[in-house]
Amino acid sequence: MEQVKVKGKTVYSAKEILRIAYPILVSLLMEQMIGMTDTAFLGRVGEVELGAAAIAGVYYMVVFMIGFGFGIGAQILMARRNGGGHYAEIGDIFYHGLYFILGLALLAFVLSKAVAPVLLPTVVSSPHIVAAALSYLDWRIFGFFFSFVAVMFRAFFIGTTQTKTLTLNSVIMVLSNVVFNYILIYGKLGFPALGIAGAAIGSSLAELVSMVFFIVYTRRRVDLAKYGLNRRIRFDRHKLGRILNVSFWTMIQNFISFSTWFLFFLFVEHLGERALAVTNVVRNISGISFMVVAAFASTCSSLVSNLIGAGREEAVMPTIRQHVRLTFMIVLPMVALFALFPRVIIGVYTNIPDLITATIPSLWVYCTTPLLIAPGNIYFQAVSGTGNTRMAFMLELATLCVYTLYIYVIIQHLRFDVAWCWTSEHVYGLCILLLCYAYMRRGRWRMEKI
Repeated sequence: MEQVKVKGKTVYSAKEILRIAYPILVSLLMEQMIGMTDTAFLGRVGEVELGAAAIAGVYYMVVFMIGFGFGIGAQILMARRNGGGHYAEIGDIFYHGLYFILGLALLAFVLSKAVAPVLLPTVVSSPHIVAAALSYLDWRIFGFFFSFVAVMFRAFFIGTTQTKTLTLNSVIMVLSNVVFNYILIYGKLGFPALGIAGAAIGSSLAELVSMVFFIVYTRRRVDLAKYGLNRRIRFDRHKLGRILNVSFWTMIQNFISFSTWFLFFLFVEHLGERALAVTNVVRNISGISFMVVAAFASTCSSLVSNLIGAGREEAVMPTIRQHVRLTFMIVLPMVALFALFPRVIIGVYTNIPDLITATIPSLWVYCTTPLLIAPGNIYFQAVSGTGNTRMAFMLELATLCVYTLYIYVIIQHLRFDVAWCWTSEHVYGLCILLLCYAYMRRGRWRMEKI
């Protein structure tokens, strides 16, 4: 790893951080393109389909983030072993995580089949959106099996800083999704026009392609012996217990975090189908810049874990600050372009003139959020990178309590315009930043052993 001295402390250079973060960024952007592709296609079908895709898509993400949270915990452990030079132990973590996450995917599939048809009619006011959302979920939940497996491969490649693989995988996945969506939504090449169900089938098939790529690439291009991936692993509940000791809190944290996001969409849906459609468009646009934040935050978490594993705790805080600076350099010009050319950006997702006009104020509000969201998420992932995932959970839980109270008051009680609803992101960003910065500054994470 290339390093430089900053105020007497060894940190990763900006070039090294960018080298690791860039493939993660591309992979996240490509994954974001799955939802963006669905929105872009469905935005030309109708506002009901656009709103239903938002509700169903966020529901899928709520469940998926449980598996993703497990992957973050496994990633932290693999990064710690990688930083300490204990490469052969990584295979144990990977395979035990894979066994567990496949069982988790099956549980998520079965529960979703049973719960979604009861839950959505209860919490969604529009029967049209309920019907369309259930049509989407009937097919989308098959993706749990493929996306959960991909989570473990992603954790391996990020934890061992071999992130270039993620770029190729994501490009293949998005191209597959575009092709599948075009064929199945509109009924091309002799297939029937399936509408919103076609979008769900296309996304699940794209995740299958992604999983197959990871398996083939790992077998052919990765040094299996070095990382202990060529050994037959006997299941050991104690080893799985060590992974869950770290992963449990990230699983719960991710589930609760996205559950409040789901709650946000449900509250907005009560403002009307137009408000929900506006929110789905802004969500997809915001995802572009947020993926930049997420890439640097994920890189920061991995590097913090590697630094601690190598015994270089004094380099942690300077490394976090470097990540914040680099993120601002990319994100702020990006959202400035969104604010200056809103109709062009919104027009990618829908060609309905009234919807475009209605979306502009919400987009402008969103464009101010990265000032708080970017440093907040980076410091939060740094807390997770220290291995103290329980503390990370507690800090976000406190933040989400404030966030939930805020959205309840401004949406459910005061029924503000949808643009005002997006100020909830400012509230979240400010709270998580203050809490996580205070924890990292205090330095008690130096005593954490995993």
